Amino acid sequence: MKRSKSILLCILLTLFCLCGCLSENTMPTQHSVVLIAKSTSTEFWLSVFAGAEAAATEYNVNLTIIGPETEEDYEAQNAMVERAVQENAEAIVFSAIDFENNAGAIDAAAQAGVQVVAIDSSVDSTAVKTYIGTDNYAAGRMAAQTALGRLDGTLNVGIVNYDISSANGQERERGAKDVFMESGRAEITAVINTLAEAETARIDTAALLAEHPEINVLLAFNEPTSVGAAQAVGDLGLSEQVFLVGFDSNVVTVDCLQEGSVDALVVQNPYAMGYLGVESAYRLLSGGSKDVQHVVDTSTRIVDRENLFSIDSQKALFAFEQRTH
Repeated sequence: MKRSKSILLCILLTLFCLCGCLSENTMPTQHSVVLIAKSTSTEFWLSVFAGAEAAATEYNVNLTIIGPETEEDYEAQNAMVERAVQENAEAIVFSAIDFENNAGAIDAAAQAGVQVVAIDSSVDSTAVKTYIGTDNYAAGRMAAQTALGRLDGTLNVGIVNYDISSANGQERERGAKDVFMESGRAEITAVINTLAEAETARIDTAALLAEHPEINVLLAFNEPTSVGAAQAVGDLGLSEQVFLVGFDSNVVTVDCLQEGSVDALVVQNPYAMGYLGVESAYRLLSGGSKDVQHVVDTSTRIVDRENLFSIDSQKALFAFEQRTH
């Protein structure tokens, strides 16, 4: 009887150990991913973060989100890349402030074995495994076509862009200029590059409009510059004279769209950029690289006063709020 009990105890202990080993061996690996943004404060980036966090939860990713205080500080981004490597990040999801000057840090990270995913704004590095974001050249064309489609006669265009070294802003500008040139009835009156900060953009846009009162079309290429441009148009009482196409959406630009100082918004899909960025990093780290496309074009649409309250426009404008409630 004692012998039987001993045998049974040994069997139970063996099974317990086996189960423990199996459980330990079958536990999914939690990969470490760092998302390095251009900024951490605008609604655009908050929507990116919401998408990234949703993917991190779904794929059991240890996600860290960081970014500089301003969208011009590429050196801070480079330091963040170096720190991520030192802290053993396995993948970096990166939006470059400076196409060229961020490249060295990204190359060094890749040489250290880190997988690199670019979102929103690319970087001059062959180490990037996938770019996820807007087709920025096409988005610039879309902005220009919107103005041409709504207005008759000659267009005198002012462009409010941000950092001249940022790939996405320059691609948007190039796309818009090409469409205006092809139209045969538009002239680029002036182009300014301002800080990606609403108050500075407001001051610089007001100065632009004062210097060039002939401007009747204004394009602004990201969220802060669009807010600043809209405020300048409103402050100067030029809502009837200047047709403004902005990029992205937040409370200010949507309010301005309703009251008239903004005429149309090119709305991107930042939530998808964040989600797909982390998902792609996970796939690269877990043997699913064949499922990662080299370029993923996230959706972009025009929202104006005519379609503002449609279901599709509301989903595009308030994607962050809808997914966090």
